[in-house]
Amino acid sequence: MSKVCQVTGRKRMIGNNVAHSKLRTKRDFALNLKTKRFWSEEEQRYITLKVTCKGMRIIEKNGLEATLKKAQEKGYVNLV
Repeated sequence: MSKVCQVTGRKRMIGNNVAHSKLRTKRDFALNLKTKRFWSEEEQRYITLKVTCKGMRIIEKNGLEATLKKAQEKGYVNLV
């Protein structure tokens, strides 16, 4: 699962570089992925996730436990 956000499930997108002459070549739009440790009060341990900055904002807003529960239901994250 490289280059995939474990909270939102976002992946890289593929598009075109367009030159002034309208010549198109393929390029990819990379995510702003960070490997970040979050403290889980429920489990009393750190959980390391690969998340985008948008995913970090979602965790800040909804809380870690609720966000991880939603991500597991959707199949984005698989914690043991």
